[in-house]
Amino acid sequence: MELVLLTAVGVGGATVIGALIGFLFRGLSHKFSDIILSFAAGVMLAAAVFGLILPSTQMGGKYGLIVTVAGIFAGALCLNLIDKLVPHLHRIVGNDIESHSNTKLSKILLFVIAIAIHNLPEGIAAGVGFGSENISHALTIAGGIALQNIPEGMVIIAPMLSAGVNPKKTFLIAAATGVIEVLGTLLGYFAVSLSTAILPFALSFAGGTMLYIISDEMIPETHAHGGERGATYALLVGFCVMLITDVLLG
Repeated sequence: MELVLLTAVGVGGATVIGALIGFLFRGLSHKFSDIILSFAAGVMLAAAVFGLILPSTQMGGKYGLIVTVAGIFAGALCLNLIDKLVPHLHRIVGNDIESHSNTKLSKILLFVIAIAIHNLPEGIAAGVGFGSENISHALTIAGGIALQNIPEGMVIIAPMLSAGVNPKKTFLIAAATGVIEVLGTLLGYFAVSLSTAILPFALSFAGGTMLYIISDEMIPETHAHGGERGATYALLVGFCVMLITDVLLG
């Protein structure tokens, strides 16, 4: 349990670290930001496949593949449904913020909701990983998510400051998104601890949410500013780094 708590704090704290870096380097170019985010996408992709989806197929017994595929689509559809039902800021494009049509909610509230939509399932994925009792896999997943949180924390600072939010409040909001991920990690861990029977589905569900985020948010964002070639190779590097890590720790 102590390791889970430390991991939860580490995963959430990575967003805070990224936010601090964002304050120091507010003028990062799109190309550099896209490369960092693409590397993180590759890390998350490998963590989802090797740490969540493949273990799910191995634990599902006779119907392992069916359970895994169902879990992947359930996770993706769940985030898709949340995307449609919850008004939120859909994408950060430099210092411009593309929003859904609901203008009654403040930009800050919408921004926090958008981050929460993504951070909660990421945290759950980190917590679910510990349910498999494969500590190396669990740490690989958590490490991948933490690496992704650093550039995410970096790229959210400039848009918030440009929207008129004071630096102190900007930092507190960024820290709050990290707390959401801590709660998600604990929620995922306790959910699979209560019943190991749901573990194969929970693993693939978490993997599906990560795949959805990578495809729907991260890759389109990194290919939107003309640096798609560098972003593609950065994703491959991130994937291979996690592949090597998984093999060495496995």
